[in-house]
Amino acid sequence: MAKTRTAYVCSSCGAHSVKWQGQCADCGDWNTLSEVRLAHGGGAAASGAGAGLAALATLAEAGAEERERTTTGFGEFDRVLGGGLVPGAVILLGGDPGVGKSTLLLQVAARLRGSLPVLYVSGEESLRQVAQRARRLGVADSDLHLLAETRLDVMLDAVTRSRASVLIVDSMQTITADGLDSAAGSVSQLRECVARLVRLAKERDVAVFIVGHVTKEGAIAGPRVVEHMVDTVLYFESDPASRFSMVRAVKNRFGAVNEIGMFAMGAEGFREVKNPSAIFLSRDTAETAGGVVTVAWEGSRPMLVEVQALVTESAGGYPRRLSQGQDQNRLNLLLAVLQRHGGLSLAGDDVFVNVVGGIRIAETAADLPTLLAVVSSLRDRVLDRRTISFGEIGLAGEVRPVRYGEERLAEAAKQGFRRAIVPKANAPRRALEGMEAIPVSGLSEALDAAFG
Repeated sequence: MAKTRTAYVCSSCGAHSVKWQGQCADCGDWNTLSEVRLAHGGGAAASGAGAGLAALATLAEAGAEERERTTTGFGEFDRVLGGGLVPGAVILLGGDPGVGKSTLLLQVAARLRGSLPVLYVSGEESLRQVAQRARRLGVADSDLHLLAETRLDVMLDAVTRSRASVLIVDSMQTITADGLDSAAGSVSQLRECVARLVRLAKERDVAVFIVGHVTKEGAIAGPRVVEHMVDTVLYFESDPASRFSMVRAVKNRFGAVNEIGMFAMGAEGFREVKNPSAIFLSRDTAETAGGVVTVAWEGSRPMLVEVQALVTESAGGYPRRLSQGQDQNRLNLLLAVLQRHGGLSLAGDDVFVNVVGGIRIAETAADLPTLLAVVSSLRDRVLDRRTISFGEIGLAGEVRPVRYGEERLAEAAKQGFRRAIVPKANAPRRALEGMEAIPVSGLSEALDAAFG
């Protein structure tokens, strides 16, 4: 009997090393190498002798039979997936504990059961607990196949016996593969289990959902190589103070990256939110200074969000800069541009910026509305609530265009906005009905247009 081989695997990037060392040679992280025991087949099979020959096919033959996507029953979830569920896709869903990963997937499984055979495998709950949750969600009458198991081989055998086309594994950190001595959730177990699930999905066209735990830093637990192995990586984001949740695609081989789906948690589980812009817009009747509405582009659609700013005299010797929903360093850069090209100094003031609703804006289209909100709070001047703005601010004070300018304006007009301060290059070729577009080329010109 061959001996078990020992290796050292980096928990950050998944790189192998034959000996332990303090720093990973591939990614440069420190103290991330951990010892794992690898199953060793040995003999002729390990060297390739006697192994089956792989089937060859031309590109035309491989794409001759294209299978259609299957709807999950949630339009927002289909949007995040790229238009529906693709046969053979492996989808990794991560999120904080209690955010609703199991609840959403159980609802998806119950709705998919009408068109595809589904197997729901729970490694954390008993069958009775899953059934009780299904009863609360109103899907207890579904003939969904359930399995409470943590052994991978038993799970794969159940897929064959049930002839399932969709497999849901909740969660990956509880599954173990035979032949490995390490505990569940270790690097070697995760790599092996995910690799075998990917092989199952590609060979049998079984769509696989994998629930993953997250670390305290917010990343999915386990080696990063797991995220490279799957087709789609989704993150479940939720604000504890809100009943709304977002599912964001950070990787998708079958759709747009950074696409988001909006859900609202109710007594009977999640329901989709078809008009997310209405969530992020303040409904207060009183007009206050420091708020500007912008049109962010998330995935493949525009979304109206409100950027708020608060400028107040600093109580200490060092003014604070705090940004929630935007990059902190970007805020510092914009304030420097405002001082240099807008003629407004905030050296002795604290500046706080917040994006309403807990959404995070990563694009530069929020530069101009951020500075307009800051100036509105500084001067205590209220910007007309029917005015929106977007645009990138350059270091020379110029207002640069952003992508999908006309689509953003069309969405704002649909939501009842009548005035837009936009980059000159994003001015619409044809006038939009009920919308006045004010093109600006510099920061000072934008401040004059907003506050006269």
